[in-house]
Amino acid sequence: MQASWKLRLAELVGPDNFSDAVIDLVSYSSDASEHSIRPQAVVWPTNAEQVRSVVLLANELGFPLFPRGAGTGLSGMATPSADGLVLDLARMRSIIDISIQDRVAVVEPGVVYADLDQALAPHGYFFPPDPGSSKVCTLGGNVATNAGGVKGAKYGTTRDYVLGLSLVLGDGREMKAGGRNIKSVSGYDLTRLLVGSEGTLGVLTEIILKINPKPTATATALAVFDKLEDAGGAIVGVMSSGILPSVLEILGRETLQAINQNTELDLPEVDAMLLCETDGFTQTEADYQMERVVEQFKANQARQVRQATATEEVADLWQARKSAYAVLARLKPNFVLEDVTVPISQVINVLAGVQEIAARNQVNIATFGHAGDGNLHPQVLWDAAEPGQTQRVEKAVDELFALAIELGGTLTGEHGIGLSKAAYMGLEHGSAAMETMRALKRSCDPNNVLNPGKMALDG
Repeated sequence: MQASWKLRLAELVGPDNFSDAVIDLVSYSSDASEHSIRPQAVVWPTNAEQVRSVVLLANELGFPLFPRGAGTGLSGMATPSADGLVLDLARMRSIIDISIQDRVAVVEPGVVYADLDQALAPHGYFFPPDPGSSKVCTLGGNVATNAGGVKGAKYGTTRDYVLGLSLVLGDGREMKAGGRNIKSVSGYDLTRLLVGSEGTLGVLTEIILKINPKPTATATALAVFDKLEDAGGAIVGVMSSGILPSVLEILGRETLQAINQNTELDLPEVDAMLLCETDGFTQTEADYQMERVVEQFKANQARQVRQATATEEVADLWQARKSAYAVLARLKPNFVLEDVTVPISQVINVLAGVQEIAARNQVNIATFGHAGDGNLHPQVLWDAAEPGQTQRVEKAVDELFALAIELGGTLTGEHGIGLSKAAYMGLEHGSAAMETMRALKRSCDPNNVLNPGKMALDG
């Protein structure tokens, strides 16, 4: 990137919102994935007009732009190219409006999920998706990846709550999609198209979200199973029992062993552990639902069912689930966290298949995830310094994606495609679907300045 280009960028956003210092470029060279490439510069726009000016300059001069939120993505979606500019939206962090009457919150893309949750709490409302990185992730990133989380079994993903968007398309045009209405069927549903588009079509400048009243009562229980097939029966039984748990999580044997090695939780090292939460607006309602869940656990040969009766017990149970990612990440120098998703009835087939893939390729794979919506997180752990390990890991990942598609699943439930899974898009999507996506990309971003190289859309 030429010095004159950098000068023009600094003029557009202000000198305090531009940097080409090495310390910043290193910081912005990657997201939470294994991918890392140092950009040429970073800008922090503070309003929609600055975003538009930067996008127009990128089209004029021909450099690529890489929109970024908090950098918590796990697929390389925010990883730049060597000649690229990172467009960090973290300074656009205003909560513009909260309307309980309309059941909407209007925010800028840099608002942190937890900050919105805190602002909604006094009203008795919440924004349900609850991704695992909720304390730091931004709502713009949530929209870009269609983020989900532990409450997906009942409340769905980000897409289910985005009513409207304002954005700057890749060619610099400003566009609005949707609005504040809870219902609308006017024209093509561009809002849903843009959710999950990973910054390849436009840069978000404003988001209108549907918000929900927050349940005031919960019940929590844990069940352990000696056999995967019994856990699978329990999952299907719960999800077809006529109630919808707010959370139904699973931890496999390898994950339980890793947690025990690094904490004092002393969990039973069985084939599978299920953690369930029900919620409602009275304790009677939450407890009634949990009774139905426990019935299914027991009917499917759970070795042990433990119901939390105190706040401390609930905290202990959630510590077990929430510690999984961090504990596993410490075991090896390299790791990749996948998020294949399958029909609920196939969850246990994925778990069994992952065990076979790990044994066949001699790699370490520990699995946990959201059993209630079929979204599993196999975490592949390895040491790239050991000869042959990286090649075995790559083969194992190939087989993992093939297994998910064979079982009627998808490459990603919430982390996105980015760079990590771009090569596998053909496994899931036929030629007509891929060409339709590429045509949409060309229509919104004819010069391919936004997030080039992502989602296999450059062809």
